[in-house]
Amino acid sequence: MLDPRQHKVLRMQPGKIAKPHVFVWTLPLFALAALLAFVSPAAADVHFGKNVRIGGHDVSNQTFTRKRRGLYYIYDKTPPHPGCFWRNNGDGSKTKVCHLQRKPN
Repeated sequence: MLDPRQHKVLRMQPGKIAKPHVFVWTLPLFALAALLAFVSPAAADVHFGKNVRIGGHDVSNQTFTRKRRGLYYIYDKTPPHPGCFWRNNGDGSKTKVCHLQRKPN
């Protein structure tokens, strides 16, 4: 049980209004901002420049946006469906899906 002597917010005097601690309203505000940051879609373009490699494969000079996306699967063994193909999404965007085997260094 809470001891009213230890928590000043619980003690009320006649004619005075209890002021909540700053932490009481900043935590929900911070949680809402963090949630919106993770839920909102990425608004930036990603451009791979010169000499970019994923799993040892050259993926240089490719640009991906909201309408043109990339998805790379890297396997240590032989992939079930090797190679790359374009997939149409329900929102009108396209995704380049690549199943690649990791190349040794």
